[in-house]
Amino acid sequence: MPPRWRKALADITPYLPPPPLAALEAEVGGPITRLSANENPLGPSPLAVAAIRAEAHRVHLYPDGGAPALREAVATALGVRPDQLLFGNGGDEIITLVARALLDPGDEVVVPDPAFEPYATSALLAGATIVRSPLRDYRIDLDDVLARVGPRTKLVWLSSPHNPTGAALPRLAWEAFARACPADALVVLDEAYVDFIEDPAAAADGLATLETRPEGLLLLRTFSKITGLAGLRVGYAIADPAVIAALERVREPFNVGRLAQVGAAAAVRDVAHRDATRELVRQERRALSAALAARGLGVVPSDANFFTVRLGRDSGDVVARMRARGILVRDGAAVGLPGHLRVTIGTPAQNAAMLATLDLALGAAAPDGPLPR
Repeated sequence: MPPRWRKALADITPYLPPPPLAALEAEVGGPITRLSANENPLGPSPLAVAAIRAEAHRVHLYPDGGAPALREAVATALGVRPDQLLFGNGGDEIITLVARALLDPGDEVVVPDPAFEPYATSALLAGATIVRSPLRDYRIDLDDVLARVGPRTKLVWLSSPHNPTGAALPRLAWEAFARACPADALVVLDEAYVDFIEDPAAAADGLATLETRPEGLLLLRTFSKITGLAGLRVGYAIADPAVIAALERVREPFNVGRLAQVGAAAAVRDVAHRDATRELVRQERRALSAALAARGLGVVPSDANFFTVRLGRDSGDVVARMRARGILVRDGAAVGLPGHLRVTIGTPAQNAAMLATLDLALGAAAPDGPLPR
């Protein structure tokens, strides 16, 4: 007899990673520009690279459990207490830890639809029921989310800016939601892209809300985006010490590697790299928004380092045509938005190449004039 796998597996669509870049380059016969994974256009923090090199000779040693040096560095930078932080192997592990520590079979989890896929996957594996809240005009509808919170709701997943649309939560609407949401439901606010918000004063401020909703809120952040350390896999939670203590009970002892810890701690100090990344993304976001709109495409306003683009036609064909010319973008159908593309903001040269390839894929000539700056 075969093993008796869990029934929940039938409800989960596995993530299918793209082929390695070297394999893709061999396939298309040239270099690949990857604008499908929301990676940092400037590459990793130089201070992080130097710290990793200096630490490499000690990779035979287990990492420091709980990442104490990294914890101190982040606590100082954010103005929070060290016991308000927990680190994971990417933000994905924090998502898994939340589900593992909080959810029992039959609990309900409210999730925007569409949203980052691991929110639902982790809940399904815990035996919980997913309650989906559809987006409204590409934004999380906080009124609808609140209406779907019931007596069996243990967890609410939100993100600001939202993935896959890039829309940040408005501050006033977020504050009203945080006050109204029942205190016994844990709200997780995923802030993976928070560093790219154009006007932070107008957007949800998770850190400020922690003071008014201490044990009912957890913030999720990552070193993958603004610091360019996606390959190290370092994410972290910010929450009340009681929430962190609960998650510590289900965390693996050595879950964040030695090189990841020292690289992330060095990146915390690299203000220049973060500022340069933020400025480049903001400038190119404005330029790309204008260029895409000039092509008659639907551009969802974004506060992240990517755009969601409405094509008005099949997105799979366009993605395949662009890939054949060495430009990778994300098919919106894979993230719940068929007929759309999700396009990472790259360097000026990468963005120009993407636009030229998009024009070819759409079978249309580019508008006259240079890319707006």
